[in-house]
Amino acid sequence: MKPFECLYVPIGVSTFHLESAQAAFEDSIRLLKSIDENVVVSSEMLLSIEALVQYIDGKNPDLVILQNVTFANSAYATEVLKRISAPILLWTLREPVIDGGRLRLNSLTGAFSAGYAYKAMRKDRIFYIYGSPSDDSIQKTLTKLISAAKLKHEMKNANLLMVGHTPQGFGFGRALDLEMSSTFGVNVLAIESRELTKIAREMNIEDAKNEESEIENRMVGLEKTLTKNRVDFVKLYKAYHDYIEKNNIKAIASRCWPDFFTDYGTPVCSVLAMLNDQNVAAACEADAYGALSMYIGQQFSKLPTYLGDPVSIDEIENTITFWHCGTAACGLARRDTGATVGVHPNRKIGPTMEFGLRECKEATIFRIGRKPDGTFRFLIMDGKVLDKPQQFLGTSVVVEVEPKVNPLITSMVQDGWEPHFVVIYADIKEELELLAQLFGCEIVKY
Repeated sequence: MKPFECLYVPIGVSTFHLESAQAAFEDSIRLLKSIDENVVVSSEMLLSIEALVQYIDGKNPDLVILQNVTFANSAYATEVLKRISAPILLWTLREPVIDGGRLRLNSLTGAFSAGYAYKAMRKDRIFYIYGSPSDDSIQKTLTKLISAAKLKHEMKNANLLMVGHTPQGFGFGRALDLEMSSTFGVNVLAIESRELTKIAREMNIEDAKNEESEIENRMVGLEKTLTKNRVDFVKLYKAYHDYIEKNNIKAIASRCWPDFFTDYGTPVCSVLAMLNDQNVAAACEADAYGALSMYIGQQFSKLPTYLGDPVSIDEIENTITFWHCGTAACGLARRDTGATVGVHPNRKIGPTMEFGLRECKEATIFRIGRKPDGTFRFLIMDGKVLDKPQQFLGTSVVVEVEPKVNPLITSMVQDGWEPHFVVIYADIKEELELLAQLFGCEIVKY
């Protein structure tokens, strides 16, 4: 796959104040190169249709930053739109001086010309920013949009592994390979859980010493697990880990119950926890879109994410408790307990993770949801992870939300959201909104 390419296209005409335009042009290049040194830039402002066409002809970027260094009529944008299908960010510059004298740039009027052409020629909405290269808001938006466009590009080469099938009644997590590829560019691979458990069964524990050492360094109290289950867990983790490494897997959606209890005799929960800690987004109950949501959150935050069921609310504290049987990444555990190990709350077989998650002042609740008509939507919500102990057997996190929690839950249920949500340990709401727009997905904010 070709490397990600962001193309800077500075358009204008020679009849405005070129000294001001040149200064803005040079400042813009410095800013873009500081964000991504590989941004493709022009050696000069493109002050004619001929110069513009010569510069863009034959290029195939993943993102275009179209800037009016001065006014330019809609013919300029039309040429870009005719030749390039990539998403476009239109950037309007502020007037450098307002002194009752000459209009130096007239960039804003040029933006209206470009926006008019875009609306006539494309169905999606153009990205747009207004401001100087020195504005903090411009720097932040450019950084976030380039990051989102990079992730969209990388997802074309991402493999998501389905391990087994969703249990009965959990069809919300089931993904069609063509649907996943056509919307998000992600490749869906599949393997039956019995194939991995067979590898684990036939493995010699001596071949998994590195994995055993890694596990012991991350988990607390594993020695209390029955020897057979502990050994089977280590071998299963190695089986998953090796398959992921061999097949360049970025995220997995793994079946868990009842197979791993009834057939293998040891849960997969802690295997998924270890993978999440290794920056492989790992969702249980074979939730493919949950795994994809985790992967996206992980890529933006550079931290493990947590997938959980909403199981309880507190109207006084205005919180939602998210819980699951025991798959949380070890690195998300409360520092006073560490990543403690126990047994599954229903099956009484271990090891599973048993802890409350650590606090976080700025968090994001996220879910890619599939609508009945086959289109997708992004749920994006602000949150604050509170300093709370483990709420139920398994792993849990208590998140304070901004809207009144009871009517919020009512709206989410009535709107038909799936019962798995991702808690991300960072404020990445803007990045998610930009990515949703790049994918043409509906944005739902509560």
